[in-house]
Amino acid sequence: MTKSKEPHFSESKVAHFLRGSFMGLADAVPGVSGGTIALLLGIYDRLIENIGALTSCATDVVKREFRQFWSRFRTIEWGFLIPLLLGVFLAFGVLAHFIEKLLDNYPKPMAGLFFGLVAVSILTGVRMVAAWSSRRFVYMVLVAVTTFLILGLSSGQTQNPSLFNFFLGGLIAICAMVLPGISGSFLLLTIGMYAPVIEAINDRSLNELLVFGLGAIISLALSVKALGWVLSRYRDSLLVCLIGLMVGSLRVLWPWPNGVGVISEIEDEVIKGTALGWPGNFIDFFWPMVLAIIGFTLVLSILRYEKKSQNRVIAKSAETELL
Repeated sequence: MTKSKEPHFSESKVAHFLRGSFMGLADAVPGVSGGTIALLLGIYDRLIENIGALTSCATDVVKREFRQFWSRFRTIEWGFLIPLLLGVFLAFGVLAHFIEKLLDNYPKPMAGLFFGLVAVSILTGVRMVAAWSSRRFVYMVLVAVTTFLILGLSSGQTQNPSLFNFFLGGLIAICAMVLPGISGSFLLLTIGMYAPVIEAINDRSLNELLVFGLGAIISLALSVKALGWVLSRYRDSLLVCLIGLMVGSLRVLWPWPNGVGVISEIEDEVIKGTALGWPGNFIDFFWPMVLAIIGFTLVLSILRYEKKSQNRVIAKSAETELL
């Protein structure tokens, strides 16, 4: 397996578990991408390489090419991959319960918080684009406007979702694990499946979770190799389209009148379209705005800290090479 040129960080299993936990916490909240966190932590390329090798192993088993399977299996860095993924799943499962309670009880303030988180994710995506051009800017605007208009035609939360809805949710949400700049929870939010998935996790609904997991596995197997090819050739064009998607999808997270686009203050109400409105009073405005600022500032501070840590590692590595 080709070694990544990303900065070298601690190789302890505890460190990998903590990185995975950070990614899982990011994926549980609409707005922060686990893929972005992996990129900022210096493990993104390494993660893609290992997942690619793992999916190739599964293909080899299906084809009964066991010699090739064993050859690929030995290239996988299990000491890196297992604690990392364990941290992702445990952190996501733990945070899901608290997120559901907050969504039920405080829909508008939580919408403000998510709005701030998505806003900082957009800023992160903009910084990832190596070279902006007028054509790429037009791509971003077109995707943003299209997304905004389409979301205005759709309802909020999917009512009584079928197993196919969960399969589709898993198929789409796994993109966050391999795509920097967009959150899987955010994608679930835009298709109205965020709350149903969170509820299925908390209720231990095995049928729904197994179908969701099946969709995620299939998506991962089909996309991981293609992703490496697209990012290596059209990285900036792909990123500007993702930025446009996030900008347009802010409509879902506009706090007024109903709070988060998948939640209504009236139980069992179907929200006809993603409604837009203004706060009715000062308190209605104050808490969503405060939490939006807190979410934006908190994530931006974390990302800046990680960047500084990465720069220190690069500088230390350079000094070691000179010696």
